[in-house]
Amino acid sequence: MTISKLLVANRGEIAARVLRTAKARGLATAVLRHASEQEGPAHAIADEVVTIDGPTPVAAYLDIPQIVEVAKRIGADAVHPGYGFLSENAAFVAALEKTGVTFVGPTSDVIDLMGDKVRARAFVEERGFPVAPSAIEDDGPATFIERARAMGYPLLIKPSAGGGGKGMRVVREDAALEAEIETARREGKRYFGDGRLFVERYIERPRHIEVQVMGDGKGNVVHFWERECSIQRRFQKIIEETPSPALSPEQRLDICETAAGIARAVNYRGAGTVEFIYAQDGAFYFLEMNTRLQVEHPVTEMVTGFDLVAEQLRIAAGEALSAAQADIPQTGHSIELRICAEDATADFRPAIGTILLLDEPRGEGVRVDSGILEGVKVTTDFDPMLSKLIVHGPDRAQAIARARHAVQNYVILGVTTNTGYLDAILAHPDFASGDVSTGFLAEQADALTAPGENVDDLLMAVAALSDERLVAEVMQISDMHRKMGSWRN
Repeated sequence: MTISKLLVANRGEIAARVLRTAKARGLATAVLRHASEQEGPAHAIADEVVTIDGPTPVAAYLDIPQIVEVAKRIGADAVHPGYGFLSENAAFVAALEKTGVTFVGPTSDVIDLMGDKVRARAFVEERGFPVAPSAIEDDGPATFIERARAMGYPLLIKPSAGGGGKGMRVVREDAALEAEIETARREGKRYFGDGRLFVERYIERPRHIEVQVMGDGKGNVVHFWERECSIQRRFQKIIEETPSPALSPEQRLDICETAAGIARAVNYRGAGTVEFIYAQDGAFYFLEMNTRLQVEHPVTEMVTGFDLVAEQLRIAAGEALSAAQADIPQTGHSIELRICAEDATADFRPAIGTILLLDEPRGEGVRVDSGILEGVKVTTDFDPMLSKLIVHGPDRAQAIARARHAVQNYVILGVTTNTGYLDAILAHPDFASGDVSTGFLAEQADALTAPGENVDDLLMAVAALSDERLVAEVMQISDMHRKMGSWRN
């Protein structure tokens, strides 16, 4: 099969990132745009921009019939979903399969299986891979609470159809169990349309480690090493890095080969990520499989030298994997920071505004995957992530230093961002030593958001000094007026 025209069914930084690779491979490209959206980087890259409608912008990007109709109408023979929206929606993939349009990713059957946490967990356990002790509601709804209670505390409640941390609840005492189950059920119905639950034994101070895999759908699977994703706020990843500072070489091989084995068992096609909970004693347990490209895939690209989107497009076009396992290196260290429009000092309230000045960091080992431009309004219509700052260094210490320098020089004026908060995390001694867990941000919440030096004033000063137009105008002020200082009438 061949792919000549690609529709990217997404927006923002991931749409721009996919389009760059597609263009480099010589494909004709198209991208979606809701009528309310202003022009962004992706719209400038694509050969064609297709307007979609919906009662809300998000609803438009989730409208399966409309997007399938767009793909057929513009003559796209493949659709790349990016991440989020319909990227793990089996019904969307089935609709494309029915029309003969290639989905850049796994088959609808595999998404259907691995997207259901309960079925995926059972599939993995039946094939001898490690899973944490659990109680599954579907196995006996009438006895679910008693079976959960019998496991002992603490417990972690999860929606069966969940993802992204939504609907997950930690329970530490029996008195709260039934109320938390009902809360998780309501959230599962709200976010995923499915109120089924399961409960796992909660691992204290766990780490979140995931492995990038790539399969050709013909039984061949390779891994692109692991990513450490323990820096999370309310189960949402904030900073990711690779390699994980927690793993020995032997543990690294063990967890990566386990992930590849799970992907091989499901005859996986395309890019996917197998996620694990990693305990303090070195044991690890299957958490879930994300059947798509991850937000944090750039750190993998930085240490391996592979373009994962190019690999996805190769496989979607029916080509073989481009490399054997022995040919995939893990060189140096990479860290990704998610730059979000939110106020860390106000419980991470989403921020809105117009981007008045944008000066993104550049330099050796620095990459920015951005979805914003100067003059663009930031609203609450979509996820607050504006861009991703990715750095690479010869080792972890130098990568941290490079990340701190880059984030301190990331200028976005007009909307509040989390850059100061990210810098505070990087500067924390526990992060520097690698001694963190998924509870790190909650444990250090006061320290990381405590008022220190006036970061806003520093950022304003950096922004002003980075604006050549402003500096030039200041330098043109006559000596007489300059000596008057801050005099006012």
